[in-house]
Amino acid sequence: MSAQAASLPAPSLGQRLPGLALAIVIALVALGLGHLAPLIGGPVFGIVLGIVVRNFLSPGASFTPGIQFAGKQILQWSIIALGFGLSLSQVAKTGLESLSVTLVTMTMAFLAAWGLGRLLKVHDKLKILIGVGTAICGGSAIAAITPIIKPDEHDTAFAISTIFLFNLVAVLLFPLLGHLLHLSDLGFGLWAGTAINDTSSVVAAGYSFSKAAGDYATIVKLTRATLIIPVCLVLALATAWHEKKKGSSNFSLARIFPWFILWFLVASAIRTAGLIPGQIQPAIHMLAEFLIIVALTAIGLSANLRKMASTGWRPIALGLGVWAAVSISSLIVQMTIGQL
Repeated sequence: MSAQAASLPAPSLGQRLPGLALAIVIALVALGLGHLAPLIGGPVFGIVLGIVVRNFLSPGASFTPGIQFAGKQILQWSIIALGFGLSLSQVAKTGLESLSVTLVTMTMAFLAAWGLGRLLKVHDKLKILIGVGTAICGGSAIAAITPIIKPDEHDTAFAISTIFLFNLVAVLLFPLLGHLLHLSDLGFGLWAGTAINDTSSVVAAGYSFSKAAGDYATIVKLTRATLIIPVCLVLALATAWHEKKKGSSNFSLARIFPWFILWFLVASAIRTAGLIPGQIQPAIHMLAEFLIIVALTAIGLSANLRKMASTGWRPIALGLGVWAAVSISSLIVQMTIGQL
């Protein structure tokens, strides 16, 4: 099935147009609601409205290509656009500052997935999918390791649904908890960037808290996302050793590398070099924020709540336990090093 899917041509602009138009219209409504209720913010309204439309109005199959494009490509474009507002020195400083917290939370995620997975009798491949997805970058990490460990499609769907469920919870819950805990902008940005799974959810939660928190959380999350490369290398070597054959022949660094991070750095370099006039930087940031809302709306439009509920309680319990371990350990490390 995967080989056949890989040979299919990409959808045309005409095929993507209905889904793109739907996501943009809903995003415009979310943007307006976000201005009326800034504590909630446009990104949260976007994902919630997307879920409501998906599960109550059920857009047809003709909307799927555009929705998928918005949820992936437009999100990446929004991250690149954010790079035009951040200097390279700021990116490097934030990445180094967050690395220790990121390494601790990753370790906790893997340990929790292994221990709790054994307790819940979840088999190894599903434990790896949920552990890596929670530790690094959600669905992107799951997609990256799938050709390496070769799980059943059912397991992949379980893992993605579980990760997505807690992404939704995080977008809605983290900003409220951040205010209740009286976290600083940088403290919340570090927490969101190290404890929330997908980039889209990190960006949504970060900018719902504040602009400074969103900028910081984005850089932390992008630093964390690059760690999928060494993790994939380790898994590929372990799989090849375990199977005692070239079981990792489909593994490709070029395929798994998150190239949008490289373009984010290019955009940041352009900003650092002073090639972006100061008067247009606010407009670029506004564009980036709207693209984020469009992407999150599309992700909401992809959320099938009935399918997620049918995946069973064990993967959800495992995902909850791993996510709790990551979230709590991030706060503990920050308290220990005085970064809250």
